[in-house]
Amino acid sequence: MDADLEQAAMLQGHLKHLEARNTGCNTRRSEHTEVINALMCFRGIDITTAFGLAVEIGDWTRFTGSSIGAYLGLVPSEHSSGNTRSQGSITKAGNSYARRLLVEAAWQHARAYRGPGVPLRKQFDLVSSETRARAEVWNRRLHHVWEQFEKRGKKPVKANTAVARELAGWCWSVAAPLQERAARSPIFTEAAMHAA
Repeated sequence: MDADLEQAAMLQGHLKHLEARNTGCNTRRSEHTEVINALMCFRGIDITTAFGLAVEIGDWTRFTGSSIGAYLGLVPSEHSSGNTRSQGSITKAGNSYARRLLVEAAWQHARAYRGPGVPLRKQFDLVSSETRARAEVWNRRLHHVWEQFEKRGKKPVKANTAVARELAGWCWSVAAPLQERAARSPIFTEAAMHAA
């Protein structure tokens, strides 16, 4: 038991070290800074999760709100024969690390959302009013999805997977427009020409 506590303390220290490094990286402007700041407006997505999602997914514009769930393997598998169609467990295709980050973040939405706390309000100050408004609506919506699954007596693991799939779509909806705007920016295109 003492070994388990020691390992948990060691892992917690390692996580704090990584979060400090990621925060330092994020304060310096990078190609991912705006996306990371936007993703952190969702409950359950801290600096480590946002950094991981931004880097693992990279170009969000290659997806749509519905196709990103399939890319991450968060959609149900399907078995069909003739007129019979049945759905199974999620496909688990695609990027397993990004999928795990979203699944872990989705658990936060099981708790009631009464409005942004101090950390979330500070994060809202770093993004546009449009992103802030979207995040506020979607944080409420994702908790509502959880409540609906609970009312129907669904297992928490299934509810969490559904919330993670929806969270992936909401993350795409803030990240993709930011990247599209950056691609049209003269500063971005000039920097890309110099890098080439």
